Amino acid sequence: MLAVKVGLALAVGLCAAGCSKKVSQPQCDAIVDHYAELVVRDAKPDASAEARKADQAREREEARSDDLFRNCTSEIIAADYDCAMAAKSADAVEKCLQ
Repeated sequence: MLAVKVGLALAVGLCAAGCSKKVSQPQCDAIVDHYAELVVRDAKPDASAEARKADQAREREEARSDDLFRNCTSEIIAADYDCAMAAKSADAVEKCLQ
């Protein structure tokens, strides 16, 4: 029983130290890129590669001005990043970051 309590305390302590670590700017950029790809894929699944690239650039610029992404390095934690990068839709990315 004592070993279980010690193990649980250790797990909680490690999570408190690592689970709240904020993401880096390159990680924020990766989230924005992933989000832009998903938005364009969902909105224009039959678009040409050139059109998709242009639309993704526009979506990245729009996303960077949005509060959800603008304060990324000060508000997004590693668990949110992992969730967002695994998301299969733009809506799912947004839910991860809220």
